[in-house]
Amino acid sequence: MTVSAAVTADLIDLTRLFAGYLRFYQVPRDEPEIASFLGQRLQRRDSQLFIARDEEGSAQGFVQLYPFHSSLALEPAWLLSDLYVDERARRSGVGEALMNAARAHAEATGACGLQLETAKTNLAGQSLYERLGYVRDEQFFTYWLSLRG
Repeated sequence: MTVSAAVTADLIDLTRLFAGYLRFYQVPRDEPEIASFLGQRLQRRDSQLFIARDEEGSAQGFVQLYPFHSSLALEPAWLLSDLYVDERARRSGVGEALMNAARAHAEATGACGLQLETAKTNLAGQSLYERLGYVRDEQFFTYWLSLRG
């Protein structure tokens, strides 16, 4: 398996994987809409995407990071916004490899840390994150204000 920074040539595979990610969180979207969103990220370089492929080159998963500044640490950090592994590739180390690529990227860019959130029901993800040293925040709540309808 290889994990590499995603490029425009990966857009078709990323779109398929991202559609699976959205279905997992029960917010399915049309593939052209997903491709447009991801294409903009790749073109504008306002996020960092990594894609995992098996030995035959089949896309197995992706991770997407967004830069931000930690006001409490007064340093740059990364938001690990999206992580998805295709159902057929789960429990084979793909998620861990993607998480390690995210960490290596954060370290290489001088970030003070990585932040992520996940569904309370995503027990497999939580187990992976905690095994990799992520600590669940017991001090802060996450809130969301929808500005759409």
